Amino acid sequence: MTIKELEELVLAMPNARLDFPFGEDVNVYKAPVGDDEKMFALIPNNKSPLQISLKCDPQLAVKLRSEYESVMEGYHLNKKHWNTILLTGQLSDEQIKDLIVHSYNLVLGIH
Repeated sequence: MTIKELEELVLAMPNARLDFPFGEDVNVYKAPVGDDEKMFALIPNNKSPLQISLKCDPQLAVKLRSEYESVMEGYHLNKKHWNTILLTGQLSDEQIKDLIVHSYNLVLGIH
């Protein structure tokens, strides 16, 4: 998967938008929540392998980290609620898409 394909998946979420609150090196994707916006995905630029950080249910986060070495605690994020995933092929594109939807739904409070 390329960064463009990954970004298309993230921006396909309803009302998702790209922002740069941490500078041009990190693409931050937000969703509207009430009168505010919350991050649900972060993609650093110029990282190899490509990676994405996503919000995750704490129990699922621990399970994924134990099953896949390409899934780690969120880099510079709350380690309990965020995972950073290296796109090395260990997780399928469909699994990545499902985790993007999961993150988006958590931020919006959809279970």
